Amino acid sequence: MSGAADPIARHPIGPRRVAFEWKTTPLHWIPDEPTATHVINVLHLLLPAGERWFVRVLKEGLPLVTDPELRSDVKGFMGQEATHSVQHSYVLDHLAEQRLPTEAYTRHVDFLFEKLLGEAPPFGVPVTAREWLRFRLAVVAAIEQFTAVLGDWVLRADGLDRAGADEIMLDLLRWHGAEEVEHRSVAFDMYQHCGGTGLPRYARRVEGMVVVAPVLAWLWVWGASYLIRNDPELGGRQRYSLGAHNRAVAKGLLPPWRELGTAIPRYFRRSYHPSQEGSLRRAVEYLAASPAARAAAGAVGRAAMS
Repeated sequence: MSGAADPIARHPIGPRRVAFEWKTTPLHWIPDEPTATHVINVLHLLLPAGERWFVRVLKEGLPLVTDPELRSDVKGFMGQEATHSVQHSYVLDHLAEQRLPTEAYTRHVDFLFEKLLGEAPPFGVPVTAREWLRFRLAVVAAIEQFTAVLGDWVLRADGLDRAGADEIMLDLLRWHGAEEVEHRSVAFDMYQHCGGTGLPRYARRVEGMVVVAPVLAWLWVWGASYLIRNDPELGGRQRYSLGAHNRAVAKGLLPPWRELGTAIPRYFRRSYHPSQEGSLRRAVEYLAASPAARAAAGAVGRAAMS
């Protein structure tokens, strides 16, 4: 969801040491909606490795950041993404306890981020270290375009509440989504800072999105198909289908295709900046109300007073 730049002034970015209790969360945490449940569950398959990779790439580029304000934001971004990775890993453990192991899928995700997008170009591709870092920063910025859009969507997704979605999972998704909106500009700003100047910088930004959009779509369909096919409660009786996906979209349980698709041409505009995405005010309001974030803030306050 796009619009004018958010009216909230500069907002400090930092990790919240949240925790979630998964023991009572059912496998189909959106009742009677296995397709919607597992399409969203793909986040848990992608994010542990993906967000660890974000942290590594930005840490590699951090010495190049000369602006102290941006440097502070990047460090806060890294802390938030590290926390996201850990919390989504716990959901994978919970899925395994419910007889839905995910290693057969996640090992491919690990290979993508650790080998194909690792510190050195794969297969001996003749790219300089500087250009390889710039390309990976462009990839992070492009992925963050989608996480900001998804984060703003889940904060507005009343359909999930109407469907009786599990409160713990909703809090995880909305806490994470709110932080994605909160730091929506950081990866983009770092790329702009470190990515050179002029047309080459813009072309590399476009290249990042051209790579990210189809790969992310492919990973998502593959992940949803994997989860539905291996769901022990479905017993192999169901497969991922576009029809079921679209019915979930119509119920407000998944983001509309148009909302995701229009994020791409927005990103291609030369004048684009992620501050145009979503509502920082909505994100900050949720973070002030989130049970997990409030508990984390209370623990920090108690520790400071002891």
